[in-house]
Amino acid sequence: MKSGGTEKIFSIIESLQQAKISYTLSVSREDAVTILALVPGHYWEIDVYKNGDVEVEVFSSNGEIMDESQLAALITKFSD
Repeated sequence: MKSGGTEKIFSIIESLQQAKISYTLSVSREDAVTILALVPGHYWEIDVYKNGDVEVEVFSSNGEIMDESQLAALITKFSD
């Protein structure tokens, strides 16, 4: 990975750690690292590309909490 992307990854991680925001890293494509940040009611997908570009997508909960009976329907809906 080019230094621009690497520096951005470490800078974002440092910011998340200082803010005490939980996160995980994953790689699902060869040109980017995804940082998944978890905050109450939201999560952020932060993609950092080799060239240093950053994209952020925010997912928000509507606050609805489902019971276990909904789990099978969700799995069926989103399975391949």
